[in-house]
Amino acid sequence: MMDKNDQVSNPGRRLAIGAAGGLAIGAVAGLASGVALAGSARPPAPVRIDGAKRFAGKVVLVTGATSGIGRAAAEMFAREGAKVAFCGRREALGAEVEQGIKAAGGEALYIRADVRKEEDVSAFLAETVKAFGGLDILIANAGITMEKPLADFTSSEWDDVVNTNLRGVFFAIRQAAPKLIERGGGTILVTSSSVANATAAGRAVYTATKAGLVGLVRAAALDYADKGIRVNAILPGTTDTALVRRVGGMEGVPDAVWEVGAAQWAKSNVRGLKRMAKPEEIAAFIVAMASPDLTYLTGAALASDGGLGVG
Repeated sequence: MMDKNDQVSNPGRRLAIGAAGGLAIGAVAGLASGVALAGSARPPAPVRIDGAKRFAGKVVLVTGATSGIGRAAAEMFAREGAKVAFCGRREALGAEVEQGIKAAGGEALYIRADVRKEEDVSAFLAETVKAFGGLDILIANAGITMEKPLADFTSSEWDDVVNTNLRGVFFAIRQAAPKLIERGGGTILVTSSSVANATAAGRAVYTATKAGLVGLVRAAALDYADKGIRVNAILPGTTDTALVRRVGGMEGVPDAVWEVGAAQWAKSNVRGLKRMAKPEEIAAFIVAMASPDLTYLTGAALASDGGLGVG
């Protein structure tokens, strides 16, 4: 959902992400009991790519792909044969992802871009088309979060979240749509969140943007249906990324402590699978949603949240 440089408001305390897509972990005590909880959840099955190269010859553009879900999606599209262009604000990580994809035999291009700036998005699209000859699939994934009561937000903080999560997607679609039309159609997939369906305290601004994206997708799908462009949204649940770890106030703790705390939270909050998603699992959902097989799917907002939002 978010680029690793995304901002999080955590003023001197460990904040809850919330029961509808988030994490509330204070100081983790009782490692033995935590390990028992972790062991009680079914581990994720391996994410398998069948080698069919479903996206061979296709150009895929991913925003916010230097880490987390976006990075996993960029890598997975490349393994499926796509030429992948992606952006993010952290150049060192961008270069690392690009080099990793190329080392694995894929085609990739990292371009530094800030989705809050339309001139950056425009340049990103132009460089992608110049390098790869066109555009077939847009994955509008970049986003940030800040977690605190609504009245505690400053106007500039509101603007930062809204401009990244909602306005940034508008810029991406506005710039990408003409390129997709030139190719005779294509796919637009937007990363929303399970909070669009069920949220929690401290998440008002983030929720407003993610729910707004669902409305944007539904209307845009009608705008572009006759152009051969499918527009859909995914609603991921809480995913084990560096961003979620930071929001939980656990960035500086050892990995083992984080894993125990995350397992405890998921056991209580994810009603179905009782664990967080791995980025690769959400990436596999993105790739499936962008599949050329799903020719009749548009205007949809589908959840992949492990049962977190059930009930």
